[in-house]
Amino acid sequence: MLITKNAETQLEKCLQSCAFADEIVVVDSGSTDRTLAIASAYKAKVIHQDWLGFGPQKQFAVAQASHDWVLCLDADEWLSDKLRHEIMNLLKNPGTYAWRFARSNKFMGRFLKFGEGYPDYSLRLFHRQHARWSDDLVHEYVIAKDEIGMLKGDLMHESGEDIARYLEKQNRYTTLQAEALFRRGKKAGIGKLVFSPLLRFIKFYLVRQGFRDGLPGLVHISIGCFNSYIKYAKLVELHRLGKTR
Repeated sequence: MLITKNAETQLEKCLQSCAFADEIVVVDSGSTDRTLAIASAYKAKVIHQDWLGFGPQKQFAVAQASHDWVLCLDADEWLSDKLRHEIMNLLKNPGTYAWRFARSNKFMGRFLKFGEGYPDYSLRLFHRQHARWSDDLVHEYVIAKDEIGMLKGDLMHESGEDIARYLEKQNRYTTLQAEALFRRGKKAGIGKLVFSPLLRFIKFYLVRQGFRDGLPGLVHISIGCFNSYIKYAKLVELHRLGKTR
């Protein structure tokens, strides 16, 4: 199961990696490139749905599946050989109703192996009667009722973005995060602005050894720390304006 919009450059690799599935569900929110043609070539079940936000869109996609066990991927992700074989074997005798695995993020031409870029654990395989996507419009996650199992293989994340496009996306995400915090009545002051980025840097660059990923690791955590700062700066602005868009 995956959601798409103008994903022609990444989609085929994703679909190739999950071709073993009994069914592939693609929920598209208005692609104008070759996304739908590629999905159809892999005999995917293609459904149009106007954009609802990440969590609601993914939960809508889950509801369209014919089977209760679902594997949720993004169009710019693909299963490593090890993870694919693990999933195929696991489904013969699942043991529990939700499974997570590490995600390896490619940044500045390198798959990160430390810090914030790895292992970046993601729960993506679950029985839909026992788990569901959260309603968050951004930074959505799966809510599971039962014990969560762990697989050893990696989910590969290869967006193909340059830094400029990556920053554009992070700008949109921090706006959505700030608006969500505002709607929940959360506030931020100088403490959040100063210490949230600092603690993030200590946790991921020093404790989790992001420095071992070289220059890409430094740039990645620098952007992450700036995101922490700008999210709370936008929240402060929203409180001063007294509204969201």
